[in-house]
Amino acid sequence: MMEEARYNQLVAMVFKRMLAAADAIDPDLLEAESTGDMLTLTARSREKCIVNTQRAVKQIWVAGRGQGIHFNYDEASGTWQDDKARGLELFRFVADVVHDISDVDFIYPS
Repeated sequence: MMEEARYNQLVAMVFKRMLAAADAIDPDLLEAESTGDMLTLTARSREKCIVNTQRAVKQIWVAGRGQGIHFNYDEASGTWQDDKARGLELFRFVADVVHDISDVDFIYPS
């Protein structure tokens, strides 16, 4: 299993990248709030996409589209992939949920 320090570093990078994408969007359309282990993205409609750490199992959990998806970090590809092997990637999934709830593009900085 991944070491705690590595997991913390990866999660910090995920949250930083997602917050940067949210900061580029008009806060009247999408509001971002980060509190410790949770990032909440709220659309004008009050619908939410919630990104949360799952420290005990070294995962990231995302609630959106009426479901909760757990993502594991894949060292080989350097990506967060869903734990049910459905081909979902964390950043793409969050961008799709944000688009669904807010009708704005969630674009990550390079």
